[in-house]
Amino acid sequence: MVSRKKKIVVNSLVLAVLFLGILVTWAYVNGQRHVSREDRLVKADEWDRIKTSKVITIGLDDTFVPMGFRNSKGELTGFDVDLANAVFGKMGIKVNWQPIDWSMKETELNTGNIDAIWNGYTATPDRAKQVAFSTPYHQATQVVVSLKKNNIEHFSDMKGKVLGDQTSSSGDDTLNQYPKLLKNYIKGGKPVGYDTFDKAFNDLNASRIDGLLVDEDYARYYVSHQAHPEDYQITYGDFPMSKDVVGMRKGDRGLKKAVDRGLRQMKANGQLQALEKKWFG
Repeated sequence: MVSRKKKIVVNSLVLAVLFLGILVTWAYVNGQRHVSREDRLVKADEWDRIKTSKVITIGLDDTFVPMGFRNSKGELTGFDVDLANAVFGKMGIKVNWQPIDWSMKETELNTGNIDAIWNGYTATPDRAKQVAFSTPYHQATQVVVSLKKNNIEHFSDMKGKVLGDQTSSSGDDTLNQYPKLLKNYIKGGKPVGYDTFDKAFNDLNASRIDGLLVDEDYARYYVSHQAHPEDYQITYGDFPMSKDVVGMRKGDRGLKKAVDRGLRQMKANGQLQALEKKWFG
């Protein structure tokens, strides 16, 4: 007969093994939940996959006129949509357009949910740390759109007034980079942030904000398509010109070469200029 002491020892060992197993399992599961974002990034060159599948997924904010937006029929259209479709069409590759949360665009790219960002995407030093840029293909500056009744003829006229902009946009970056030009004038020294510009324009028209910082191409297109464009004011300041690029993962060297080559061809044969005339006038 096994002594009571031996039973206690055996039971203790069994419990210890079970406890150790639980600890190991918990550590593994918890570790999986907290795998760093860096470990989940797509680092390989995906160009061979894209060429083989003949499909590329491009992320965009589908409210950003005139670069990429929905027309009255709900169809995706715009300058960047036309340009990207033409560049990849020449390669026999179909573009799968994927609307995304613009504030998460670099994360969507680097975790492999999309293959590129092509939507009035401006080259900035901060973005260069996270993604690779194509050759610049368009440039513009940031302006303030307001209702004429607000009397915003200069950036300084925004003193004490409420400014809106898009969160994590190039305009937001520019506003913070050059605070003396506009940011220091606005109420509270901070703009009201919006996830999309259509919501921002709704608040502008309802006088919930006094001005909206936006790309000049968007501003001109939006104002020209209003029932009463004469009611709006587009105000230029001293912000520098920004350069639009295609954003790609740093590991996608093959894709970058293909996009750069396609953009050079579009410029050389005049197709790029024709699209600029079509969308920007």
